Amino acid sequence: MLSDIKIAVLMGGPGSERQVSLASGKAVLNALLSLGLDAVPVDVTGTEIALPAGTGLCFNVIHGTFGEDGRLQEILDAEGTPYTGARADSSRRAFDKSLAKQAFLAADVPTPRSEVIDCSNGPVMPSFPAPFVVKPPREGSSVGIEIVKTQMKAEAAIAKAANHSKDLLIEEFISGPELTVPVIDGKAYPVVHIIPPEGVYDMAAKYPWLSGTQGSQYICPADLDLETTKAVQAAAVAAHHALGIEVYSRVDVMLGADNRPYVLEANTIPGMTETSLLPKSAAAAGLSFPELCKLIAEISLKS
Repeated sequence: MLSDIKIAVLMGGPGSERQVSLASGKAVLNALLSLGLDAVPVDVTGTEIALPAGTGLCFNVIHGTFGEDGRLQEILDAEGTPYTGARADSSRRAFDKSLAKQAFLAADVPTPRSEVIDCSNGPVMPSFPAPFVVKPPREGSSVGIEIVKTQMKAEAAIAKAANHSKDLLIEEFISGPELTVPVIDGKAYPVVHIIPPEGVYDMAAKYPWLSGTQGSQYICPADLDLETTKAVQAAAVAAHHALGIEVYSRVDVMLGADNRPYVLEANTIPGMTETSLLPKSAAAAGLSFPELCKLIAEISLKS
């Protein structure tokens, strides 16, 4: 019973998404407190954790580096402390975009064609031409991602992305609606259609309160026909299972010109702020934010 345990809400972290994580953590903390649960905040500033005495569950909302890449999960596993969300192996696999791509291909999950290039000795061009997307494989929340529309800009974009990682995932650019689908306990929730202000769903478009820029628009449920909705949700669930993710995730999908879904990645610690997409989808399914937090905690304890 959640009412019988102390819940430590882990937030912050040492990565580039620290401010977003703090906002997510505060929202989750307030939601749990509103349910009358014994929840306490824990601001994680490095790669060590000091949990309050008597902690019975860690609610992990540390996005990106350390919180989402399996390292935090390994520490908590070694201590025998239960935590929310994906376990160490699946977290590591989902966080590394190159490993995730391999898992998708092995499970026949529809995904854009791609290749990995090694830029240790300078920018390297992929075997297929622009348009394509350049992705540092082990960063979250669109950090370091470059969209290359013309071949003339390819070398500069690859060089810029290489500042984050010398190995880069180059992925075919899919021009179409940008969608995301939460998967909780193996069930797909309503599809969210993302409409960024400048056509690129980067950090500024995701979190306008960080940069003072115009935010994105969201349509939930997405305005898709029933057949397309089911195809998108099926692709999301297939990606979730291909990565072996426990409890919940949020799967990003592009809808191609052929109305076919193409899975990009799965987020194992998706945002939980007031502008985040998982809560929007849950609300469309009739689940309030406190109920969503409670559901994630309950499923995690049973996993």
